[in-house]
Amino acid sequence: MVLLLRQLILCVWVCVSSALVVHSLPWSVYCPAGCVCQIKPWFSPQSLSCEVPTVDCNNLFLTQLPSPLPLNTHTLCLQSNLLSALETPLLHTLPNLTELDLSQNRFSSVMTLTLTEPQIPSLRSLLSLHMEENQLRSLPPASFSSLPALQELFLSHNQLASLAPGAFSGLGSLLRLHLNNNHLTSIDPLWFTTLPCLQVLMLGGNPVEVLPERGFQALGSLRSLVLGGMGLKGLPERALEGLDSLESLSFYDNLLTTVPTQALRRLPGLKFLDLNKNRLSLVQTGDFRDLVHLTELGLNNMEELVAIERAAMENLPELTKLEITNNPRLSYIHPQAFFRLGRLESLMLNSNALTALHQHTVLSLPSLREVSLHSNPLRCDCLFRWVAGEHPHTDADAHTDTQMPQAVRFIQPQATLCSEPPELRARRVREVSITEMSASCLPLIPPGILPPYVGVREGERLALHCRALAEPQPTIYWVTPLTPSSPPLPSSSAYRLLPEGTLEIVMVTAREAGLYTCVAENTLGADTHSVTVGVQGPGRGLREGRSHEGKGQDSKHEEQHTYEESLDRYGYCSWRWCSCRWAESGDACGSGWDYWCL
Repeated sequence: MVLLLRQLILCVWVCVSSALVVHSLPWSVYCPAGCVCQIKPWFSPQSLSCEVPTVDCNNLFLTQLPSPLPLNTHTLCLQSNLLSALETPLLHTLPNLTELDLSQNRFSSVMTLTLTEPQIPSLRSLLSLHMEENQLRSLPPASFSSLPALQELFLSHNQLASLAPGAFSGLGSLLRLHLNNNHLTSIDPLWFTTLPCLQVLMLGGNPVEVLPERGFQALGSLRSLVLGGMGLKGLPERALEGLDSLESLSFYDNLLTTVPTQALRRLPGLKFLDLNKNRLSLVQTGDFRDLVHLTELGLNNMEELVAIERAAMENLPELTKLEITNNPRLSYIHPQAFFRLGRLESLMLNSNALTALHQHTVLSLPSLREVSLHSNPLRCDCLFRWVAGEHPHTDADAHTDTQMPQAVRFIQPQATLCSEPPELRARRVREVSITEMSASCLPLIPPGILPPYVGVREGERLALHCRALAEPQPTIYWVTPLTPSSPPLPSSSAYRLLPEGTLEIVMVTAREAGLYTCVAENTLGADTHSVTVGVQGPGRGLREGRSHEGKGQDSKHEEQHTYEESLDRYGYCSWRWCSCRWAESGDACGSGWDYWCL
């Protein structure tokens, strides 16, 4: 603590004294050949700004330190040279050296920073050390113990594959540690036990697939943690336990298929969460519930995200900004997706596949001030009547006079255009009047929510997600290639229809190969969308459920599928799916085959 106090006093003295002279006198010293010596701005690790004596020797192809160095050097820049070792006694002659930049050199070991007399601290005043883009492969115990005042350590973009458990011992004052983009394959909790003051930790870009439970428990002061680009597929429930001060967390560009809800709930102070560019297909009910201090949330750039479910974000009383953009398959946000988000002001939904933002979604956000919907295939019908100022009630609010608290501003309104219906195509949404929008809407299953074909292996679980928006709210059901051994939906043990419209096959067998059709229906009509499921068995290719002619004894127990085109009760053309099996006589459906139809 005494050392830290002395260093803080020194930093303040340098800032104050430099501020008094920099504007009246240049730094007139003998400068090493090729280097530039001047007074330049500098930001301390505590974000104090001041002007300090700086020696800039970048890009000089140096193989050793330039000499002589001015005695009062505060910042020494040696970036992009050919250094592989340092004459540390020469650096020891610089009592005010506070920042040392050795990035983009040829260091393969950090031992070159240690004096031959280890009992004497080599760089008492050094606060910031940059060693990015060198050739470091490992860190031995106490690698930086000769730098007792160090507060920032940058080791990113090296080749670090192993760190000794005590590699950072002696760095009790360290505030920022950058280890991103190295070759670490696991996280050892012992790395952090000697870093009680650490506030920022960057580990992204290391090929780590699994985090240990309580791996960061020693970092009670940590405020920002970056775990992007690591190949994480999931998080243990206690992976983030102990991070009581954490405010900012990034999982950018990982392989997460679900929101790590249980792990996030162990972060009582979390304010900023980045889940961009992961493999989520659904944001499900309760995924973001009770993160009471969350202020900003990012769910952008997800190739597989198709839907935001009912109450997916619930009781986030401090959330002010929500970004869900650049998700090419995101075509559905449940009308009650957002619940108790009383302070949400900015909702970014541009560059998705959304056909609408339901009026009930907007009405549920009393503080909403701006929304971004451009670059979506928007359907300007009854669901968008809130844009023109009319807000139909649902059963839930039929007894109240709910109105928008104030007009919501469109971001890029000139690019927020109608795609449907044809007569309004390319019109600006804001310019369409209520009288031009229908008061009710036919169901619409967004084209991108279901792919045309899905391949799956026998024994795996398969979930087919189907969603639709309409007014009145549609009912969703599925037509499937059922066999005689499977009773009709939804009571089958093989099939399960989830409330929002997802069809789940618990354990796929060859019998589940075939055509699956989702039907969304309300009192006005219906919409359908089909997907072919192919099943791959042991040593076989994918079976796509095509028709079989039933020729020969070997084929008598094969399934045969037929379609019947019919009109539903509302006069809309739809497909009826039938499945049949050989019944010991005849050779075609309709003679000796039994029909099993939905």
